[in-house]
Amino acid sequence: MNAYAVVFKDNGKRYFFEAGNLVIPINVTVIVETNKGLQFGKAVSKLTADELKDIHEDLKPILRIATKKDYEQYLKNCKDVDEAIKKAQEISDELNLDMRFLNGEFTFDRKQLYLNFYADERVDFRELAKRLAGIYRTRIELRQIGARDKAANVGGVGMCGRALCCSSFLNKMDTVSINMAKDQNLSLNPAKINGCCGRLLCCLAYEEDGYIECSKGMPNVGDNVMYEGEPATVMSVDILQRKYKVLVQNEIKEVNLKNEKNS
Repeated sequence: MNAYAVVFKDNGKRYFFEAGNLVIPINVTVIVETNKGLQFGKAVSKLTADELKDIHEDLKPILRIATKKDYEQYLKNCKDVDEAIKKAQEISDELNLDMRFLNGEFTFDRKQLYLNFYADERVDFRELAKRLAGIYRTRIELRQIGARDKAANVGGVGMCGRALCCSSFLNKMDTVSINMAKDQNLSLNPAKINGCCGRLLCCLAYEEDGYIECSKGMPNVGDNVMYEGEPATVMSVDILQRKYKVLVQNEIKEVNLKNEKNS
């Protein structure tokens, strides 16, 4: 398969498309077919054989390398969508709708206008959509997004110092639960385990399987265990190193399960 990774904004997520017989130079703009309609993007890399093995979905096609006329149309769409966002916010304020518009986009062929907004509660925006359709003469789709989607759209830098995963490479938001933080023996302080969106860190899901595997046979803090024939209490646990410390006869001793396994 001849496939490329395409982005729709600078430093944005990579989406994969099949190019057929097209030979596309890297960093050249292209017109692609998506579930939303035609889109203008930039080919940033050609997929290797190993990368293709990890793709288990049918890829939409790259239709052509963008022309100068395509680029001019793209610039016009960007300018018009900024005006559409302002107009949508203006009308929503007139209708006393509690909505804050974040961003939007026209499909390349302007058959649809997508607008994302944030609101604390569900909003009846039918009148707003009707007015916008009358102005722009195209299909309008208003999408209410949550805190995690808002962070993905706005972008930012996480506590790790890197660009937010949701805005840089995650194409799917995995379910993250408080049990993952517990499994990884993390402090349940919200400042430590919540991301910029105020929700649990997406990266808690990355190493969950590894922590579950390493925790097999490990005690929990506070458990009563036996140490060299003496009753002891578990004081701390290092899951990844498979070590834990116990209090036995007023002394702290360390138990290394990794060594026991190796022996």
